[in-house]
Amino acid sequence: MADYKKIRYEMNAGIARITLDRPEKRNALDAEVISNLKAALQEAAAAPVRVVALTGAGSDFCSGADLDALRTTFENGPLENISEARAMAELFQALRGHRCPVVAVVKGRALAGGCGLASACDIVLAQESSRFGYPEVNIGFIPAMVMAILRRSVSEKRAFEWIVSGGIFSAQAAYAAGLVTQIFPDAEFDSSVNSYLENLAAKSASAVSLSKHLLYHMDGMSLEAALEAGVQANAIARMTEDCQAGVEAFLRKRN
Repeated sequence: MADYKKIRYEMNAGIARITLDRPEKRNALDAEVISNLKAALQEAAAAPVRVVALTGAGSDFCSGADLDALRTTFENGPLENISEARAMAELFQALRGHRCPVVAVVKGRALAGGCGLASACDIVLAQESSRFGYPEVNIGFIPAMVMAILRRSVSEKRAFEWIVSGGIFSAQAAYAAGLVTQIFPDAEFDSSVNSYLENLAAKSASAVSLSKHLLYHMDGMSLEAALEAGVQANAIARMTEDCQAGVEAFLRKRN
């Protein structure tokens, strides 16, 4: 395992757990954290991992960009700023393109880039008391790369309202809009999350990976192209060991 400075990486029973480890900064994102996250995702992709869980140390998931670090970029030229921004975009692509489902485990607050980080995960599990928001507009900033993910998760009008109001909203509101997948009571959160992750890790790795790849690559396709992509994935799925073993086991059980 790599020696990470601002995150923790653990792997057990097919589940890789990546923890943002800056509780004193509410797990704020800077260039090193983003680099660590990309490296940890690559490590998980190369390991016998079935599920990746992303969480934050302490009381919050992630407060967004480290404003102290952001301030140091104010004297940068456009090319330097583009490079900084692209690193975050690459992280979102790494989450979206990972072969495993990536699950955001949100306690406390997920704000600004932290909310974007959760949004970019495949599944978002939230504590009942957790809070979400894109408050960048309040300091004259914008959740620029996040919009590409948010627009695919909630309605256009809801995304616009959240972005331009800069307000904080509840886990229940995030769930109703489609940003959050499941909400668990605070007192049962850890045990409920562990059960959810274990259940997901027990599914066919090849079927889950094929499903994730196909679903996201259908974005922007015509109906005909999406159906043809489904044809190709269907044919590949039939040739996997998991499918063949699963069908045989089902037929034996039925008979």
